Amino acid sequence: MSGKHSTASGALAFYSQLDDFETWKHALLAQLPGLDIRHSSALGDPADIHYALVWKPPAGFFDGMLKLRLIVNLGAGVDSLVNRADLPPGIPITRLTDPQMARMMAGYVLFAALRHARDIPHFEQAQRQGKWSYRHPRSPDEIRIAVLGLGQLGAVAATELSRLGHAVSGWSRSPKKIDGVHCHAGLATLDTVIANADILIVMLPLTPETRGILNRERLLRLPRGAAFINVARGALVDQAALTELLASGHIGTATLDVFEQEPLPATDPLWRMPNVLITPHLASVAIPSSAARQIASNILRVSAGQAPENLIDPGKAY
Repeated sequence: MSGKHSTASGALAFYSQLDDFETWKHALLAQLPGLDIRHSSALGDPADIHYALVWKPPAGFFDGMLKLRLIVNLGAGVDSLVNRADLPPGIPITRLTDPQMARMMAGYVLFAALRHARDIPHFEQAQRQGKWSYRHPRSPDEIRIAVLGLGQLGAVAATELSRLGHAVSGWSRSPKKIDGVHCHAGLATLDTVIANADILIVMLPLTPETRGILNRERLLRLPRGAAFINVARGALVDQAALTELLASGHIGTATLDVFEQEPLPATDPLWRMPNVLITPHLASVAIPSSAARQIASNILRVSAGQAPENLIDPGKAY
């Protein structure tokens, strides 16, 4: 739906400490030229706000927004927008499903998985030591990869890994069917999936049910020397146990994009571990130029009294 010849009543509030306001404003105005877009530092009367485009807004952010009709989350994870005291029930919350986000996430996951599959951390350490340390590459079908979380992003990543010839398993709370991926569902199957993963990739949403799901006991089920990749949420994992198992060698290597506390404190031992690659929560981000079309479409739908698309279920937190 094009917004260039349509209008939307009310103002839009923007909040993010990571995203550039002017870039998003320019992209949105290209779709909805008349939209009143306000940065969180200059909202004016909160009663003017009909729409909110946010990433992890602070407590009390929505106070006074009595005409709020739509919240758009600047990303895939919506855990920061559920069970809030400043939000009345019934306000629709949508997530971005920009295909560029799925491609970006798949690219990061492929990079991380292939880095482990081709033993690149070993060669990186050998290079630092000035050693010519040959390791014969393994056949892709000998490397078992498990993807935990088969939502939009996880399904794309699992499919791409399967296309490269890896033996890919997927796990989700509810049954899924993905060509080339051995799908498992329900908590009763989770431990078995983990125990048969040479590379474990975490792409689960953070919900009350998944918080801390990868505890020490489950991490110990990984085969010794397995690789661990987390691009979802830090709170899914017992980070202290993960650190200990990385130090002992039970978990051989890790690529971590998310953490219990972000930014990761400079004193955290993970920074200094040679078998850990750290990136600052950037595996997949919304691209304003492409995502703005989807946001504008939902704003116009709500303005016309229609239900927005890509709604999340607050009860499930995804």
